[in-house]
Amino acid sequence: MSLVSTAASQLPATFEDALKEHLKFYSRVTCKVAIVLILGGVGLDAAFYPQHMLEFAIARVLVALLITGTLLTYRTPFGDRNIRWLTYFWIVLPQLMIAWMIFYSDGEASIYFVGLTFAISGIGFFLPLSILEAFLFSTATLVMYVLACVLRPDGVENPQLFHGQIIFIVFYAVISVVISVYSGKWRKQAYLLQSEVQEKNRELTETNRALAEVKGQLIQREKMAAIGTLSAGLLHELNNPVNYSLMAINMGLTCPGVKSDAMLKESLDDALEGMQRVQNIVSDLKTFAYQKPGQDSQRPFLLENAVRSAVRLAGYELKGIEVAVDLPQDTHALGDEPAIIGVLINLLSNAAHAVHAAGRPAPRIDLKVAVEGRRLKVSVRDNGRGIEPDHLGRVFEPFFTTRDVGAGLGLGLSVSYGIVQRHGGTLAVDSALGAWTEFTFDLPRPE
Repeated sequence: MSLVSTAASQLPATFEDALKEHLKFYSRVTCKVAIVLILGGVGLDAAFYPQHMLEFAIARVLVALLITGTLLTYRTPFGDRNIRWLTYFWIVLPQLMIAWMIFYSDGEASIYFVGLTFAISGIGFFLPLSILEAFLFSTATLVMYVLACVLRPDGVENPQLFHGQIIFIVFYAVISVVISVYSGKWRKQAYLLQSEVQEKNRELTETNRALAEVKGQLIQREKMAAIGTLSAGLLHELNNPVNYSLMAINMGLTCPGVKSDAMLKESLDDALEGMQRVQNIVSDLKTFAYQKPGQDSQRPFLLENAVRSAVRLAGYELKGIEVAVDLPQDTHALGDEPAIIGVLINLLSNAAHAVHAAGRPAPRIDLKVAVEGRRLKVSVRDNGRGIEPDHLGRVFEPFFTTRDVGAGLGLGLSVSYGIVQRHGGTLAVDSALGAWTEFTFDLPRPE
């Protein structure tokens, strides 16, 4: 197991947190291994020191119980907070027990000297000790061994063997320190690598999500392109019967009998007005069907006509809302008329949605065009519920929407922003929460 696998589900926020999780796992594992080895050492007692079996067995059971108690505290909040100090406590217990066995048996000649060296190397390899911690643990073990031999009633009986054993312990201490150095570097590199992989996975997830949304939008655009191609033919076919109907109504109005029949004249006038409205809508739709936005984007056009087309095409959503249009005398603009109509429809649609959601007793949208030097400034202001301050800076982000799921893709304003930017202008927003929202943009005027 490594730092990578200890954080399989979620990588800890910092390397220190990862190191703590690593210490938790390996301290538990090493505790269990130490308990098994300590109790299993009864066989060594029987083989080498049968005369001390009872004393050594009591010591082994006592140390095993203390380590088991330490292991159980790991499940508590106290153990979680003090995992490192508890680890220091229990790794010293076997060394103290072995030093006592050396003191109680043959001193420097005791076979249990091997247990001290195993503990130094094993602890250094498995537990994430720092260089200082590995050095202090090895030094403490060396001091325990020296005291166990020197303080015996007979003292050190074989100085050469004693000095040789000390050198062996120093060798193992050096090994433990070197292991702690390189294992620490490896753990740090593993954490950094896992952090990078997790960040790349997060970016990849976000990219896949965005691509899935873009794919859905592209499919929708393909459908709309097919509908546009179909609608171009349908509009052409629809325009002919509309013209025939207008001609027939106009001819009917010229008949002498119409003047004497007020009801008939009123009915023909209503039919004429209705067919003219149909003719205007067909004309507006033909703008999109026969000319793709973006083509010939520097044509002069009357913004007044674009505004009226947008108001008519958004008429269904504007039902019940007072739309006040304020236009200057000269509304000549330079740009892509179909695209600007699309921008106006989007702004009017959003304003209508905000006004309906606010439930105002007098819903109102003000669409104003003003001349500012060589540009026209357009503003669309509603008395809806406004935009939250946290959302105000994000309204032009792709896929950002405050509508219910399925009610919008959040592309309208971002696309409109790009269209206005293409005309050398800026689409901006200002709002007072609970009161109003105003979108403004500007367009160039022809020379």
